[in-house]
Amino acid sequence: MGFRYNEQTSDTPVLENLNIAPKPDIEIARSVQPQSILLLAQRRFGLPAESLVPFGHYKAKLDMAYVDTSETAPRGKLVLVTAMTPTPAGEGKTTTSVGLNDGLNRLGVSSSVCLREPSLGPCFGMKGGAAGGGRSQVIPMEDINLHFNGDFHAITTAHNLLASLIDNHIHWGNEAGLDPRQVSWRRVVDLTDRSLRNLVCGLGGKAHGVPRETGFDITVSSEIMAILCLAEGRLDLRRRLSNMLVGRRADNTPVTVGDLGMEGALSVLLKDALQPNMVQSLEHNPVFIHGGPFANIAHGCNSVTATRASMALNDITVTEAGFGADLGAEKFIDIKCRHSGLQPDAAVLVCTLRALKLHGGVPRSRISDPDTGALRIGAANLERHIQNLQQFGLNPVVCINRFPGDTWEELELVQALCRDLGVKAVPAEHWATGSDGAIELAQAVLDELDEGKPEIRFLYDDSLPLAEKIETIATRIYHASHVEFTATARQQLREYEALGYGYLPVCIAKTQYSFSVDPSMMGAPSGHTLPVREVRLAAGAGFVVAVCGEIMTMPGLPRRPAALDIGLDENGLVVGLT
Repeated sequence: MGFRYNEQTSDTPVLENLNIAPKPDIEIARSVQPQSILLLAQRRFGLPAESLVPFGHYKAKLDMAYVDTSETAPRGKLVLVTAMTPTPAGEGKTTTSVGLNDGLNRLGVSSSVCLREPSLGPCFGMKGGAAGGGRSQVIPMEDINLHFNGDFHAITTAHNLLASLIDNHIHWGNEAGLDPRQVSWRRVVDLTDRSLRNLVCGLGGKAHGVPRETGFDITVSSEIMAILCLAEGRLDLRRRLSNMLVGRRADNTPVTVGDLGMEGALSVLLKDALQPNMVQSLEHNPVFIHGGPFANIAHGCNSVTATRASMALNDITVTEAGFGADLGAEKFIDIKCRHSGLQPDAAVLVCTLRALKLHGGVPRSRISDPDTGALRIGAANLERHIQNLQQFGLNPVVCINRFPGDTWEELELVQALCRDLGVKAVPAEHWATGSDGAIELAQAVLDELDEGKPEIRFLYDDSLPLAEKIETIATRIYHASHVEFTATARQQLREYEALGYGYLPVCIAKTQYSFSVDPSMMGAPSGHTLPVREVRLAAGAGFVVAVCGEIMTMPGLPRRPAALDIGLDENGLVVGLT
């Protein structure tokens, strides 16, 4: 394949026994001294110091003026990492992405991994951090999980600036004729807070604005977040911001950001956030982390900018798509690839024996116990995801992310089931041993790449009506029997098509825990109904969002949020962050 080779060094300690529990993630992260990010960029990519904008010694933004991403420039291969339907036990998709990248580098391949930025909502809520785990992490772990290089704050500020400009426009005469009852632009915050879902603003009398209903969403569901991740440079960013709809007039005609002349100020706030961020893994391999739309309420992929930069600098780029393949991988191909022209050359599908047992009906308290019967039942979920990826033209490598207690009998059973489906399954121990545990996985990916470029197929054509696009995803990916649209959703679809947006792809917002909208329906349910309660137009991002079931664009905190375990020790170091 003509890979470039690098001299490799790694001072990461390795566990000899998988059953030995490692230290907490944050302690492992602190046990490795990061390399200077400027020196790393120079050593790996030949980039001069001025090509990076450092945020301290170990984080930086990459100036895209120093990276050739033109159509004629050499471009490396793209490997998509996705997963089976997630469970509370955790599947380790980000950990696998980092471990695979370290494994490829260990084999001498020039490779980087592109990830999404963590949201503070999950960090302090249910999920915890999102910088990998065990010996396959990205550092500096605390900085990445907490504020990072300010991108989310820039997006939050730009989004809320627009909200305040809209209310101010209405207050001072409303020249555009916006109907206050039809302003669709809400506010956002990078936290989970159910109390902010539905609000009334502008109370207190004439001096304090015009009363209207509104509310907050989480920042990762903001259309501006989606735009940042799909924009191809500053001009495209401004164009997309200008195209965003903010509401309707009394005659139901749409009002855009461009109609109000507000896109310039938003562009200024996002100017630096548009540049991808560069950090490193525990084994000092380059990592690009940029953007962070959720995959259940948004399109779930890191930025096109970061992906293009990595592909220009490496022979292989590993990237992940959020949650299970039914959400993340579908949106990666049908939205990100459709917009950008990028296409994956191979795919990795992550599973764990623990998650397969949960899908097979085993209670969480017993998922570490050997149970080949439950594995066979739960494997229906894995089989569904394999077949879905094959619909797109991808024959995935299945990564069995190994945990303590997994038996060889169980591993061999899953490998045999995958062989029957025409795919290779590889156990991997990167969580416990870093790149040492990902060598076989990395080699399997290289073997798959040597098979030649797959013929990627979109699930539907642009010309298909919006309702039929939703029905296609529901029936072919989720195996639903039909889609049930509310009267409101049907009316919205008709309006969007009348306005000329019928060509856009669709983004399904639904629970990540099931192929259905019911999180308790595990395994591979079929014949269920996909209820669409409303449809939102993201004209700037370039897709239509179908909001299904009980999914919320502002999540709530669990009974015991992770925030209760996070704090500072006597030395001012963060504790409790996972």
